[in-house]
Amino acid sequence: MSSAEHRSGQLADLPLLPRDIDGPVFEEPWQAQAFAVVAELVESGKITRQEWADTLGKVLKTAEEQGEYDTGHRYYDHWLLALENIVVDKNLTDQSELIREKEGIKENDHHRRDQQLRDEQ
Repeated sequence: MSSAEHRSGQLADLPLLPRDIDGPVFEEPWQAQAFAVVAELVESGKITRQEWADTLGKVLKTAEEQGEYDTGHRYYDHWLLALENIVVDKNLTDQSELIREKEGIKENDHHRRDQQLRDEQ
């Protein structure tokens, strides 16, 4: 196993991560993409696994303090928020770039869903 595979595997061992016997489980493509971005940031050395665990832990703790106990249903929503927080905190991007990226993703998703509906007819 390469060191990159080992580090990515370590992410898959995080507590509460939705998984089955083969590894992480994703209900939506964006969840897998968010996971992959974090794995790439860890593999490239831009963030450490500990920094990621701490950042995600803070997001989960805040949600819990607000009365939302994570049952796994919103885990990747928290994952995405933690990802946004860490890339801004580490100056890997800024908030305005994140907003532009989110809008582009939403627009692409809207077009993709429209195409799926047309294909189903």
